[in-house]
Amino acid sequence: MSGATIDALAALACYGFGDVIYKRAARSGLTSGAFLMGQAWFFCPAVIVYAWLTGALIWSPAALWGAAAGVAFLLGFYNYAHSLRTGSVSVIAPVFRLNFIVTAALAMALLDEPLTPRKLAGFLLALVAGWLLLGGSWHGDGGDPAATRRALIRVLVATLAVGAANFFYKLGLIGGATPATMLVAQSLVFASLVTATTCAANRIVRPPRGFAWHSGPAALVLLGASLFLLQGLKHGQASVIVPIAQMGFVVAAVLGVVVFNEGWTGRKVGGLCAAAGALALLAIG
Repeated sequence: MSGATIDALAALACYGFGDVIYKRAARSGLTSGAFLMGQAWFFCPAVIVYAWLTGALIWSPAALWGAAAGVAFLLGFYNYAHSLRTGSVSVIAPVFRLNFIVTAALAMALLDEPLTPRKLAGFLLALVAGWLLLGGSWHGDGGDPAATRRALIRVLVATLAVGAANFFYKLGLIGGATPATMLVAQSLVFASLVTATTCAANRIVRPPRGFAWHSGPAALVLLGASLFLLQGLKHGQASVIVPIAQMGFVVAAVLGVVVFNEGWTGRKVGGLCAAAGALALLAIG
Protein backbone atom coordinates (compact mmCIF):
# COMPACT_ATOMS: atom_id res chain seq x y z
CA MET A 1 0.00 0.00 0.00
CA SER A 2 1.43 3.38 -1.01
CA GLY A 3 2.03 6.24 1.39
CA ALA A 4 -0.53 8.36 -0.48
CA THR A 5 -3.17 5.67 0.05
CA ILE A 6 -2.38 5.50 3.77
CA ASP A 7 -2.78 9.27 4.00
CA ALA A 8 -6.14 9.02 2.23
CA LEU A 9 -7.33 6.32 4.65
CA ALA A 10 -6.35 8.49 7.61
CA ALA A 11 -8.32 11.37 6.10
CA LEU A 12 -11.25 8.97 5.67
CA ALA A 13 -11.39 8.28 9.41
CA CYS A 14 -11.13 11.97 10.32
CA TYR A 15 -13.90 12.99 7.93
CA GLY A 16 -16.20 10.29 9.27
CA PHE A 17 -15.86 11.44 12.87
CA GLY A 18 -16.25 15.04 11.71
CA ASP A 19 -19.63 14.26 10.15
CA VAL A 20 -20.90 12.96 13.49
CA ILE A 21 -19.66 16.08 15.29
CA TYR A 22 -21.52 18.22 12.75
CA LYS A 23 -24.73 16.31 13.44
CA ARG A 24 -24.26 16.62 17.19
CA ALA A 25 -23.84 20.39 16.83
CA ALA A 26 -26.93 20.65 14.61
CA ARG A 27 -29.04 18.68 17.11
CA SER A 28 -27.88 20.90 19.96
CA GLY A 29 -29.47 23.91 18.23
CA LEU A 30 -26.17 25.60 17.38
CA THR A 31 -26.68 27.59 14.17
CA SER A 32 -24.60 26.79 11.11
CA GLY A 33 -22.93 30.20 11.13
CA ALA A 34 -21.99 30.09 14.81
CA PHE A 35 -20.69 26.54 14.52
CA LEU A 36 -18.53 27.27 11.46
CA MET A 37 -17.27 30.53 12.93
CA GLY A 38 -16.22 28.74 16.10
CA GLN A 39 -14.59 25.98 14.07
CA ALA A 40 -12.65 28.56 12.06
CA TRP A 41 -11.46 30.30 15.24
CA PHE A 42 -9.94 27.04 16.43
CA PHE A 43 -8.72 25.84 13.02
CA CYS A 44 -6.96 29.01 11.84
CA PRO A 45 -4.52 29.53 14.75
CA ALA A 46 -3.92 25.77 14.99
CA VAL A 47 -2.83 25.45 11.35
CA ILE A 48 -0.69 28.61 11.56
CA VAL A 49 1.12 27.22 14.62
CA TYR A 50 1.55 23.87 12.87
CA ALA A 51 2.99 25.48 9.73
CA TRP A 52 5.34 27.66 11.78
CA LEU A 53 6.61 24.83 13.99
CA THR A 54 7.24 22.53 11.03
CA GLY A 55 8.86 25.24 8.92
CA ALA A 56 6.39 24.56 6.12
CA LEU A 57 4.94 28.07 5.83
CA ILE A 58 6.49 29.10 2.50
CA TRP A 59 4.58 31.68 0.51
CA SER A 60 4.11 31.23 -3.25
CA PRO A 61 1.49 32.51 -5.73
CA ALA A 62 0.11 28.97 -6.00
CA ALA A 63 -1.12 29.32 -2.41
CA LEU A 64 -3.89 31.54 -3.77
CA TRP A 65 -5.62 28.31 -4.78
CA GLY A 66 -5.86 27.70 -1.05
CA ALA A 67 -7.67 31.01 -0.68
CA ALA A 68 -10.08 29.98 -3.46
CA ALA A 69 -10.64 26.72 -1.62
CA GLY A 70 -11.51 28.72 1.50
CA VAL A 71 -14.36 30.48 -0.33
CA ALA A 72 -15.65 27.20 -1.78
CA PHE A 73 -15.43 25.43 1.58
CA LEU A 74 -17.41 28.21 3.27
CA LEU A 75 -20.22 27.77 0.76
CA GLY A 76 -20.02 23.99 1.04
CA PHE A 77 -19.78 23.51 4.78
CA TYR A 78 -22.36 26.18 5.58
CA ASN A 79 -24.93 24.38 3.43
CA TYR A 80 -23.84 20.98 4.72
CA ALA A 81 -24.15 21.96 8.39
CA HIS A 82 -27.55 23.55 7.71
CA SER A 83 -28.85 20.46 5.89
CA LEU A 84 -28.06 18.29 8.92
CA ARG A 85 -30.54 20.24 11.03
CA THR A 86 -33.45 18.46 9.32
CA GLY A 87 -31.78 15.64 7.41
CA SER A 88 -30.55 12.25 8.60
CA VAL A 89 -26.76 12.08 9.01
CA SER A 90 -26.75 8.50 7.70
CA VAL A 91 -28.17 9.83 4.38
CA ILE A 92 -26.96 13.45 4.20
CA ALA A 93 -23.33 12.54 4.95
CA PRO A 94 -23.05 9.81 2.27
CA VAL A 95 -24.54 12.10 -0.40
CA PHE A 96 -22.23 14.94 0.66
CA ARG A 97 -19.19 12.67 0.54
CA LEU A 98 -19.97 11.83 -3.09
CA ASN A 99 -18.40 15.24 -3.82
CA PHE A 100 -15.43 13.17 -4.97
CA ILE A 101 -17.26 12.75 -8.29
CA VAL A 102 -16.87 16.49 -8.93
CA THR A 103 -13.17 16.44 -7.99
CA ALA A 104 -12.38 13.33 -10.04
CA ALA A 105 -14.25 14.61 -13.10
CA LEU A 106 -12.37 17.92 -12.99
CA ALA A 107 -9.03 16.15 -12.55
CA MET A 108 -9.62 13.86 -15.51
CA ALA A 109 -10.95 16.65 -17.72
CA LEU A 110 -8.39 19.34 -16.90
CA LEU A 111 -5.32 17.48 -15.60
CA ASP A 112 -5.40 14.56 -18.02
CA GLU A 113 -5.70 11.97 -15.28
CA PRO A 114 -6.71 8.70 -17.02
CA LEU A 115 -10.29 7.49 -17.25
CA THR A 116 -10.00 3.73 -16.94
CA PRO A 117 -12.83 1.18 -17.24
CA ARG A 118 -12.73 0.68 -13.46
CA LYS A 119 -13.01 4.40 -12.82
CA LEU A 120 -15.93 4.64 -15.23
CA ALA A 121 -17.65 1.73 -13.49
CA GLY A 122 -17.00 3.46 -10.18
CA PHE A 123 -18.67 6.65 -11.35
CA LEU A 124 -21.73 4.75 -12.56
CA LEU A 125 -21.98 2.81 -9.30
CA ALA A 126 -21.64 6.06 -7.35
CA LEU A 127 -24.61 7.50 -9.24
CA VAL A 128 -26.62 4.38 -8.37
CA ALA A 129 -25.61 4.86 -4.74
CA GLY A 130 -26.78 8.46 -4.82
CA TRP A 131 -30.14 7.44 -6.31
CA LEU A 132 -30.65 4.80 -3.61
CA LEU A 133 -29.74 7.19 -0.81
CA LEU A 134 -31.89 10.01 -2.18
CA GLY A 135 -34.79 7.59 -2.34
CA GLY A 136 -34.55 6.76 1.34
CA SER A 137 -35.76 8.65 4.38
CA TRP A 138 -34.32 12.13 4.58
CA HIS A 139 -35.55 12.78 8.10
CA GLY A 140 -33.85 12.04 11.34
CA ASP A 141 -37.10 12.69 13.22
CA GLY A 142 -39.72 12.72 10.60
CA GLY A 143 -42.11 14.54 8.43
CA ASP A 144 -41.85 17.93 6.70
CA PRO A 145 -41.63 17.63 2.86
CA ALA A 146 -40.59 21.29 2.51
CA ALA A 147 -37.73 20.77 4.96
CA THR A 148 -36.74 17.66 3.01
CA ARG A 149 -36.47 19.62 -0.23
CA ARG A 150 -34.46 22.36 1.43
CA ALA A 151 -32.08 19.80 2.94
CA LEU A 152 -31.67 18.17 -0.49
CA ILE A 153 -30.89 21.46 -2.24
CA ARG A 154 -28.41 22.48 0.45
CA VAL A 155 -26.52 19.19 0.45
CA LEU A 156 -26.27 19.21 -3.36
CA VAL A 157 -24.84 22.75 -3.31
CA ALA A 158 -22.42 21.66 -0.59
CA THR A 159 -21.36 18.64 -2.62
CA LEU A 160 -20.53 20.71 -5.71
CA ALA A 161 -18.67 23.39 -3.73
CA VAL A 162 -16.49 20.99 -1.73
CA GLY A 163 -15.73 18.92 -4.82
CA ALA A 164 -14.41 22.07 -6.49
CA ALA A 165 -12.44 23.05 -3.37
CA ASN A 166 -10.62 19.70 -3.29
CA PHE A 167 -9.69 20.24 -6.94
CA PHE A 168 -8.28 23.66 -6.01
CA TYR A 169 -6.06 21.83 -3.51
CA LYS A 170 -4.54 19.78 -6.31
CA LEU A 171 -3.95 22.86 -8.48
CA GLY A 172 -2.13 24.60 -5.65
CA LEU A 173 0.08 21.59 -4.98
CA ILE A 174 0.91 21.27 -8.70
CA GLY A 175 1.90 24.95 -8.62
CA GLY A 176 4.42 24.27 -5.86
CA ALA A 177 2.60 25.36 -2.69
CA THR A 178 3.20 23.29 0.44
CA PRO A 179 0.18 21.61 2.10
CA ALA A 180 0.58 23.74 5.23
CA THR A 181 0.76 27.00 3.25
CA MET A 182 -2.36 26.02 1.33
CA LEU A 183 -4.22 25.43 4.59
CA VAL A 184 -3.04 28.71 6.11
CA ALA A 185 -4.28 30.64 3.05
CA GLN A 186 -7.55 28.72 3.12
CA SER A 187 -8.11 29.23 6.85
CA LEU A 188 -7.39 32.98 6.79
CA VAL A 189 -9.96 33.51 4.03
CA PHE A 190 -12.49 31.12 5.53
CA ALA A 191 -12.23 32.55 9.06
CA SER A 192 -12.52 36.14 7.84
CA LEU A 193 -15.55 35.45 5.65
CA VAL A 194 -17.46 33.28 8.11
CA THR A 195 -16.90 35.78 10.93
CA ALA A 196 -18.05 38.69 8.75
CA THR A 197 -21.15 36.90 7.43
CA THR A 198 -22.15 35.62 10.87
CA CYS A 199 -21.69 39.06 12.39
CA ALA A 200 -23.77 40.64 9.62
CA ALA A 201 -26.54 38.09 10.09
CA ASN A 202 -26.66 38.15 13.90
CA ARG A 203 -25.20 41.62 14.60
CA ILE A 204 -22.89 40.05 17.18
CA VAL A 205 -19.49 38.39 16.88
CA ARG A 206 -19.49 36.44 20.15
CA PRO A 207 -20.68 32.85 19.56
CA PRO A 208 -23.22 31.27 21.91
CA ARG A 209 -22.23 29.56 25.14
CA GLY A 210 -20.98 26.02 24.74
CA PHE A 211 -19.91 26.41 21.11
CA ALA A 212 -16.40 25.17 21.87
CA TRP A 213 -17.76 21.73 22.83
CA HIS A 214 -18.72 21.27 19.18
CA SER A 215 -16.47 23.60 17.19
CA GLY A 216 -13.22 22.65 18.91
CA PRO A 217 -13.35 18.90 18.18
CA ALA A 218 -14.66 19.61 14.66
CA ALA A 219 -11.66 21.87 13.96
CA LEU A 220 -9.27 19.22 15.28
CA VAL A 221 -10.55 16.38 13.09
CA LEU A 222 -10.87 18.69 10.07
CA LEU A 223 -7.27 19.80 10.48
CA GLY A 224 -6.16 16.18 10.57
CA ALA A 225 -8.29 15.28 7.56
CA SER A 226 -7.03 18.26 5.55
CA LEU A 227 -3.38 17.59 6.26
CA PHE A 228 -3.69 13.90 5.40
CA LEU A 229 -5.66 14.68 2.23
CA LEU A 230 -3.21 17.29 1.01
CA GLN A 231 -0.25 15.03 1.73
CA GLY A 232 -1.93 12.27 -0.26
CA LEU A 233 -2.73 14.62 -3.13
CA LYS A 234 0.89 15.75 -3.23
CA HIS A 235 1.96 12.32 -4.50
CA GLY A 236 -1.24 10.71 -5.80
CA GLN A 237 -3.94 11.32 -8.40
CA ALA A 238 -6.85 13.50 -7.31
CA SER A 239 -9.25 11.07 -8.98
CA VAL A 240 -7.97 8.33 -6.65
CA ILE A 241 -6.96 10.01 -3.36
CA VAL A 242 -10.10 12.14 -2.94
CA PRO A 243 -12.51 9.20 -3.50
CA ILE A 244 -10.73 7.14 -0.83
CA ALA A 245 -10.82 10.02 1.65
CA GLN A 246 -14.52 10.62 1.05
CA MET A 247 -15.30 7.04 2.08
CA GLY A 248 -15.59 8.52 5.57
CA PHE A 249 -19.35 8.55 4.96
CA VAL A 250 -19.39 4.85 5.95
CA VAL A 251 -18.07 5.78 9.40
CA ALA A 252 -20.65 8.55 9.68
CA ALA A 253 -23.52 6.33 8.54
CA VAL A 254 -22.73 3.57 11.02
CA LEU A 255 -22.23 6.01 13.90
CA GLY A 256 -25.44 7.82 12.90
CA VAL A 257 -27.40 4.63 13.43
CA VAL A 258 -25.58 3.72 16.66
CA VAL A 259 -25.31 7.16 18.27
CA PHE A 260 -28.43 8.94 16.98
CA ASN A 261 -30.71 5.88 16.63
CA GLU A 262 -31.29 6.48 12.92
CA GLY A 263 -32.86 3.33 11.53
CA TRP A 264 -31.56 1.11 8.75
CA THR A 265 -33.59 0.69 5.58
CA GLY A 266 -33.03 -1.58 2.61
CA ARG A 267 -32.33 1.37 0.33
CA LYS A 268 -29.91 2.89 2.83
CA VAL A 269 -27.94 -0.34 3.14
CA GLY A 270 -27.96 -0.79 -0.63
CA GLY A 271 -26.82 2.79 -1.18
CA LEU A 272 -23.96 2.48 1.29
CA CYS A 273 -22.82 -0.80 -0.27
CA ALA A 274 -22.98 0.68 -3.77
CA ALA A 275 -21.04 3.76 -2.68
CA ALA A 276 -18.39 1.62 -1.01
CA GLY A 277 -18.08 -0.44 -4.19
CA ALA A 278 -17.77 2.72 -6.26
CA LEU A 279 -14.96 4.03 -4.09
CA ALA A 280 -13.15 0.69 -4.24
CA LEU A 281 -13.31 0.65 -8.04
CA LEU A 282 -12.07 4.22 -8.27
CA ALA A 283 -9.26 3.57 -5.84
CA ILE A 284 -7.88 0.67 -7.88
CA GLY A 285 -8.83 2.11 -11.28
